[in-house]
Amino acid sequence: MRHLGLKARMAVVGSILFAFYAVAAAVVMGMFGTDVLPLVIVGSVLFVGVQYKLGKWMALRSVGAEDLLEERAPDLHRRVESLSRDMGIDKPRLMIASMGVPNAFAIGRKGAGTVVVSEELLRTLDTDEVEGVLAHELAHIRNRDVVMMVLGQGVASIVAIVAQWAVLLTGDNDIADFFLAIVVGQLTQMLVMLFVFAISRYREYVADGDAAEAIGSGEPLARALEKISRGAQGREGRIDSQTAALCIFDNRGGLASLLSTHPPVEKRIERLRSR
Repeated sequence: MRHLGLKARMAVVGSILFAFYAVAAAVVMGMFGTDVLPLVIVGSVLFVGVQYKLGKWMALRSVGAEDLLEERAPDLHRRVESLSRDMGIDKPRLMIASMGVPNAFAIGRKGAGTVVVSEELLRTLDTDEVEGVLAHELAHIRNRDVVMMVLGQGVASIVAIVAQWAVLLTGDNDIADFFLAIVVGQLTQMLVMLFVFAISRYREYVADGDAAEAIGSGEPLARALEKISRGAQGREGRIDSQTAALCIFDNRGGLASLLSTHPPVEKRIERLRSR
């Protein structure tokens, strides 16, 4: 079985996320009674599809992504088509955005994937380096790990909202309860996301390895990561935190770096060059 380690991690994290969602549903029934059980069941069934579609739409909207027409970048489309064929997936939708820094990300699944590249990335990288980045993003689509990331973010948001309302509805409805609800919501969301982070770093290593295999060498992607890292220094990216978790490179510092969704870029480059 291909990437057994990744699949096992995704199965465990998926089970934990389902448990968090089940607890949130139980809290809702505890607050409003068992009469809402049919609504909770229907909501649970609809959740996966709606959250997946919403998360995909929000990621594209957050960076202002637009379709990259084939007549505008025929070589890029040909490379994506060739790589997709070699990797056994349908050619994804190709989009472009101005992100402020060189970057790229993928969303979706096999047969309905989308790859977004930044204008800055295409200006910064050479042809073979762009190919390495594209192969990396296509690997995420093939491995389906991006679906887990999007759904995980959605579960974290829903559980946080339920926790906030639980505090508000069981408190004295004063200003202290309002601020407590905000704190509880943020901490709850961070707790759920810790489990998503458990696969996030690992999936980057897997996609790096798949990209190197697809193009025959890890060197082009290693050089691309070096250039992307240098290009992001001292520049403010126009990428929100949830979309940054999907990108090939995340240069956020401070506390965000302690909870990073990406392994250190130096280690990724070292692994690519040791292949």
